[in-house]
Amino acid sequence: MDTSETQDTGHTYKDAGVDISAGEEAVRRIKGLVQSTYRKEVVGDIGGFGGLFDISNLPQEKPVLVSSTDGVGTKALVANMADKYDTIGIDLVAMCVDDLVCIGAAPLFFLDYMSVGSLDPEQAHALVKGISNGCLEARCSLIGGEMAEHPGTMEANAFDLVGFTVGVVEASKMITGENVQVGDKLIGIHSPGLRSNGYSLARKLFFDIAQRSLDSPAWQGSESSLVEELLLPSVIYTPTVLETIEEVGVNAIAHITGGGIPGNLNRVLPSHLDAVVDRSTWESPMIFQELQRIGNVTQPEMDNVFNMGVGMVLVVSADKVSPALDSIVSNGHKAFEIGEVMDSGTGSVRME
Repeated sequence: MDTSETQDTGHTYKDAGVDISAGEEAVRRIKGLVQSTYRKEVVGDIGGFGGLFDISNLPQEKPVLVSSTDGVGTKALVANMADKYDTIGIDLVAMCVDDLVCIGAAPLFFLDYMSVGSLDPEQAHALVKGISNGCLEARCSLIGGEMAEHPGTMEANAFDLVGFTVGVVEASKMITGENVQVGDKLIGIHSPGLRSNGYSLARKLFFDIAQRSLDSPAWQGSESSLVEELLLPSVIYTPTVLETIEEVGVNAIAHITGGGIPGNLNRVLPSHLDAVVDRSTWESPMIFQELQRIGNVTQPEMDNVFNMGVGMVLVVSADKVSPALDSIVSNGHKAFEIGEVMDSGTGSVRME
């Protein structure tokens, strides 16, 4: 009788691909990063079974909590290709908090979920560094997270990130789009790159069709490499948008992610109104022009996949265009009046 199975004892979790000591080391390394994001409302510290945040002293008379979750998509694959992990956490925060602000909510706290093939404390530290930097920029606290090893389902150095955030808005100040009217103007806030959307098509065009290398120029004559353009961190618009809401007033806000302007602006329009976007009012960054050239991609397809250089759209009354633009520009962003709301009756967006 073969007794090898009964004699072969002493197997460990590490033998199966999960290194508990690496997890403990990763937590030790990220502790300072996490603590650097703490607002005064944070209760306790990293390492508990739940993140604690005291909402009892928030200034809102009737606070409404708003939650959002998102990921970084296949931009993670580009980070893996480049072996560069310290900025993609900023993308994760941006994708979540810039959804909250569309309702007028200020982010309070953030949690992340990191799945990896094999836990590398150095890689985990770099990923959380980006997340903590994003939280500092968004003015929210990183109060919890999870690092999970998935041997057998992911390659050793592969990773994926998911984020969760909770914000607050005064009930009477929620931005729902119900105040949008005919004649309202559209203000686009500049996005210098892809943010975290359209990367499946971008990777196919750059790496499969054009056979580009990461260190090649992003386009002919470019001073930046392809990897620099593809890993350009997403702009976090939340602080600027909150200030514009407070100073000027905004009728609706759309975060331009997957689906582009047509697939996101329509989400905040009343069903009896349309929006017309004048594409000539801004110039799309070269990265989009290069993608379109390589793949001979139609303009409607580009518009429905990429942000095309506009990361957020604010809908404001016609008399508030100038102060809104001033508010945005004063915070260091480029902004443009890109269209208006029309009485067409379908709740859709037309790109012209």
